[in-house]
Amino acid sequence: MRIVEQYSHLNGLEYLLVHKPELWTQIQEIVAEIDAQSCRTKTSKEIRTKGKLLYSPIEMNRGFSARFNARAWSEQRTAYWVTSNAQLIRRTMQLSAEQQKSEIEAAGQRPIYSYNQTDFVKERVAVEVQFGKYSFVAYDLFVKHMAFYVGDVIDVGVEILPMKELQEQMSSGVAYYEGELYNLIREGRGVPAVPLILLGIAP
Repeated sequence: MRIVEQYSHLNGLEYLLVHKPELWTQIQEIVAEIDAQSCRTKTSKEIRTKGKLLYSPIEMNRGFSARFNARAWSEQRTAYWVTSNAQLIRRTMQLSAEQQKSEIEAAGQRPIYSYNQTDFVKERVAVEVQFGKYSFVAYDLFVKHMAFYVGDVIDVGVEILPMKELQEQMSSGVAYYEGELYNLIREGRGVPAVPLILLGIAP
């Protein structure tokens, strides 16, 4: 695979180039090591492409997982407690998970445990490889990366997406770089308030 396009939101790429250049190099190497043709294993059952051999998200994810794990990137969770009281959430959001629970209980509310999970985290950089539906990308950018950033677990998030030229050779409904870049820019320069890098890849 190859990186075709990249977009730096809130200087995400610049941060990596200055502070973690070795991690940026690793991400580039991992993408380049993915053999695109070996991932073209899914026989389409959809009417418009029935019988056509498509790129398999499962195979591509398997390839990325093996390579990130081999370089000591690992899954990580960030935990927090929520409740139904909006003012209480605003007041406790910046606290540690333990403090959140205590404050919610002290206010006579029910604390509900929740967490976000990211597959690849290393040295305060999180990477999500997304070959799923459109809604998953928004969740990654506006919830997962944000939660890790607000929780002081990461300094930058990276989202790897297929370019349209790759997405066209996958099952319908998969998000693609050009569309998600538009969605991100439409939100404005400061939203979401976390440094990000969008990467568009193709065979």
